[in-house]
Amino acid sequence: MNAEQLQKTLRASQYAELVLGNHSTFLEQDYAIDQFINPLTTQQIQHVVQTSLDHLTDEATWMRELRILRARLMFRWIWQDANQLTDVVTLTRELSDFADAAICAAKDFARIPLVAKHGEPVGYNGKVQDLIVVAMGKLGAQELNLSSDIDLIFAFDEQGETNGRKCIDVQQFCILWGQKLIYLLDHISADGFVFRVDMRLRPWGDGSALAISHVALEKYLSQHGREWERYAWIKARIVTGGKMGEELLDMTRPFVFRKYVDYSAFEAMREMKAMIEREVLRRNIEDDIKLGAGGIREVEFIVQVFQLIYGGSKLELQDRQCLVSLHHLGEVGLLDTQAVIELEDAYLFLRRVEHAIQALNDQQTQSLPTEPELRQRIVDTLAFSDWDAFLETLNAKRAKVIHQFEHLIKEKEPDPLIESFSQLEKQLEAVLDDGAKNLVHEFWYGHALKKLPAKAVQRLKTFWPHLIEAILQSNKPQTALLRLMPLVESVLRRTVYLVMLIESKGALQRLVKMATVSPWICEELTHYPVLLDEFLSMDFELPKRQDLEDSLRQQLLRIEIDQVEDQLRVLRLFKKSNVLAVAASDVLAESPLMKVSDALTDIAEVSVNATLNLAYQITAKKHGFPLDAEGQRCSTDHTAFTVAGYGKLGGIEMGYGSDLDLVFIHYMDEQSDTDGQKKISGFEFAIRVAQKFMSLMTTQTLDGRVYEIDTRLRPSGEAGLLVTSLKAFEQYQLKNAWLWEHQALVRARSIAGEQSLRDKFEALRCRILIQPRDEAKVREEVLKMRQKMKDHLGSSKEQQKDGIFHLKQDAGGIVDIEFMAQYAVLAWSGANSDLAHYSDNVRILEDAANAGCLSSDDATALIQAYLSERAESHRLALANQSMQVNAADWFDTREVVCKLWQRLIDPTATFALERE
Repeated sequence: MNAEQLQKTLRASQYAELVLGNHSTFLEQDYAIDQFINPLTTQQIQHVVQTSLDHLTDEATWMRELRILRARLMFRWIWQDANQLTDVVTLTRELSDFADAAICAAKDFARIPLVAKHGEPVGYNGKVQDLIVVAMGKLGAQELNLSSDIDLIFAFDEQGETNGRKCIDVQQFCILWGQKLIYLLDHISADGFVFRVDMRLRPWGDGSALAISHVALEKYLSQHGREWERYAWIKARIVTGGKMGEELLDMTRPFVFRKYVDYSAFEAMREMKAMIEREVLRRNIEDDIKLGAGGIREVEFIVQVFQLIYGGSKLELQDRQCLVSLHHLGEVGLLDTQAVIELEDAYLFLRRVEHAIQALNDQQTQSLPTEPELRQRIVDTLAFSDWDAFLETLNAKRAKVIHQFEHLIKEKEPDPLIESFSQLEKQLEAVLDDGAKNLVHEFWYGHALKKLPAKAVQRLKTFWPHLIEAILQSNKPQTALLRLMPLVESVLRRTVYLVMLIESKGALQRLVKMATVSPWICEELTHYPVLLDEFLSMDFELPKRQDLEDSLRQQLLRIEIDQVEDQLRVLRLFKKSNVLAVAASDVLAESPLMKVSDALTDIAEVSVNATLNLAYQITAKKHGFPLDAEGQRCSTDHTAFTVAGYGKLGGIEMGYGSDLDLVFIHYMDEQSDTDGQKKISGFEFAIRVAQKFMSLMTTQTLDGRVYEIDTRLRPSGEAGLLVTSLKAFEQYQLKNAWLWEHQALVRARSIAGEQSLRDKFEALRCRILIQPRDEAKVREEVLKMRQKMKDHLGSSKEQQKDGIFHLKQDAGGIVDIEFMAQYAVLAWSGANSDLAHYSDNVRILEDAANAGCLSSDDATALIQAYLSERAESHRLALANQSMQVNAADWFDTREVVCKLWQRLIDPTATFALERE
């Protein structure tokens, strides 16, 4: 072993010192000694990974061995780099090959337990689905640096289901597969990690499904793909997925490389450059050799802008690797030879500096160190006499990059687009503050308008005076303008909407009024401009239940049962467009609160019914029908399945952002098999129906999701089964349920499924609720649960002292009234069974008065307080505002509620409400 080379290695890297301290045997291994000088081929790296992990079945051992191998290879690469025994291209290729091999190994290891549990993932085309792993960024281009994250996107070819006993859909299988792959590589153990995995480049970024189908990705890129995503997909490369993966990648090429010469890329580049410059200033990272002026990113930008402009017609410019494409630019005459030489020289030097920085502590950073000791290590590694000499060379190379970049991407002088409708503009300016004026200026002189076709610009110029006129007539002109400008920007390439608004002055005025009342409505229209079609044709009446059912049924009838993506789209747009119609009626027609809640509840129930029907049909098509609990064959009409709604849905009190609290109940023979070719038990059939229902309802798509679903109110909560038989539900409620679960049952009702089973559920619910109970015990349990909610969800003591009142959670708020209604049912329905009939608070309180349990005055007072507080919370939700309000404004209402709470629930309670 060369002692001088070892010394250089340890001088270059504190991380290498740590590795050697933990693994002193590395220097004694023949493999390590032989390979310190010679480059490794792709096949050799694959072999090393495979042999290190061969025959390992224990997860902890597998993870440890791969991390130790990573440390050994990192030590070798740092050794080579510090002693100039390799070059940037070779080193980055080897790093990328190791990442590929690690991904493939992790993918294969993660698959085994999933298949054992769920079976093979089979698409509707009958083919077993593979997890397609798309490498993006540096890994996609095989340019990985010493401490890179790896940017990945997970995809699969076609939707379907697994064929095991615990069946799940293909997307869920691939999501679990991808999650496990990430864990195997990303998790930090005592032996470190393999690679940090970044998934943010996937469609819709964080918060979206971790794996996406070929069809969904294609639809996303064609309808919603943004300019920066074109740059990102230049470097995309398939790591796993075989032919299916390559077909998926081929599909993305037209999105990235336009057939025509695409000069709009210059504008996009200017916009991205400006964004990065703002970020550099914000984070004070001028010394970042990647993002700072003249850094690695600018070299990549120069190459990529030419790729996007000419790549569709010059196929040689579609290469992922920066230096390869840079040479091609010289060969086709788009860059002169001197520019190519200078950019290549700067790029290779900057990448070498990047490796020197990252070798110090195995950290993903490109910032020059500030500590003298670390600076000296870099100086020694890069063979400079001192830090100033290094900076002189670095700045000279960066200056050449800056020169080329600024020569390529010159800012043009703003070209005014606005005709002289000066009077309206002056009136508008008079009501705007400086911030709003700047936003208007940026809108008209920004990059978005410069890329518009001339016809679209002309339409916008025609529309603008109409918009200003309508805004000036509103009571909050600046508010309306600021909320509507993002919407106008979202339809700039669909200017037919602007024409329709010009032609329908009433529609424009209604849009402005909605904007002044509800930012939520504006955000919905901005995110989903397709909803404007519905808005412009609305009559602003609340939708009727029968019309909702007919509309959704007709839309779904046109879709084949296996066309899941289309079903998802219909369900989501049905929900969003009808909720928007309710909001428009709420704001513009001032519909009563309870009518609004009824309509929102109807939309949810119709959605649940249609989704349950789809889930049942999809499951039955694959597995046949089960037997019911009485031995009769189930069918499309005789489903032996129901869905119970709890909470706001059960209480017919849905709001705009409400999720759905659901419990699934079946009446099937759990042991008997279905009558299809792929037989499963009745129990598994019921589970699969519920799982498919959840997938249809909650999967994130381009159009969002239908609803958030919460199933924690099922027997035994999250530890319980997703679906419960009616008999098991009955036994649990009668023998094992806590009182708070009976309290939740007060607000439950069956909302979907077979009517005979729904009737059985309702009868059981009443039977459970009217059991005789010790009134003192009920009072004690209700009080205990209420106190927990106040402690966790209510305003803090400091906030209350400052005059803050949480409309829902604080004393005298909505939850107090709800708890009193639930107390009335649990405590008094044993002697007054009619109290258990309804699930909504208003009718419960009315029935309590009719039964003589509450005075008519008390019931009326509670109902009025409840409706007042709900109406205000409803208004705040439309305005995207907190439920915390000024306590002084609600003194009288709270006093009524608190006094009744004291009388009914907690005689010892004291309330220090003060009128301001």
